[in-house]
Amino acid sequence: MLEIFAALDFSNVLGENAWMAEKVVTATWETIYMVFISTLGSYLVGLPLGVILVITSERHILPNPAVNRILGAIVNATRSIPFIIFLILVIPLTRLLVGTFIGTVASIVPLTLAAIPFVARLVENSLKEIDWGLIEAALSMGASNGEVIYKVLVPEAVPALISGVAITAINLVGYSAMAGIVGGGGLGTLAYYYGYQRYEWDILWITVIILIVLVQGVQMLGDKLSEKAIRNRR
Repeated sequence: MLEIFAALDFSNVLGENAWMAEKVVTATWETIYMVFISTLGSYLVGLPLGVILVITSERHILPNPAVNRILGAIVNATRSIPFIIFLILVIPLTRLLVGTFIGTVASIVPLTLAAIPFVARLVENSLKEIDWGLIEAALSMGASNGEVIYKVLVPEAVPALISGVAITAINLVGYSAMAGIVGGGGLGTLAYYYGYQRYEWDILWITVIILIVLVQGVQMLGDKLSEKAIRNRR
């Protein structure tokens, strides 16, 4: 592996070809933009969906088997579709919403929709880990269902929820690279159209390295914020 990296002439790519260096920087920011907006959008929908899945489960504060089963089936069905196929399936919706299915903005639609069921399950698992005794204590003191959700469930699950955000963002980095194959923009497009189709292997390896750095950075940030949330809760 070391011999491979030693043989790559990165200086030729980023030095003599300044236009390619600009493309690398632009593609990196496009990926960060897509991942950030998609993560935010998926949590705006996935977080309340995950809460509903928990509170409507059996022996919780608002048990509703019918709602729980229907939402669970929808979430499971959506999660079972490989992203590259899901990307194609939602092309009509993407075109309807943004006018095109190609480009960075267009990629945000399938990325967000694909992440919502994943987020819902992460949130559900995080909330289920909360000790039922805390919920019973809140109910015994006269807390309403809304207060149980916003003052007990969500605050107690903050460390796990933060870890879930990091996991979601990391998955979306991979999804964004797949979206690049069909012109979604970002590092995926750069790697495929310039690195693979034009046999610019230096570009391909540069994008791989940047993706690794992005994933490691997101994971480290998530771990630190989660640890900080645990200390603050104590």
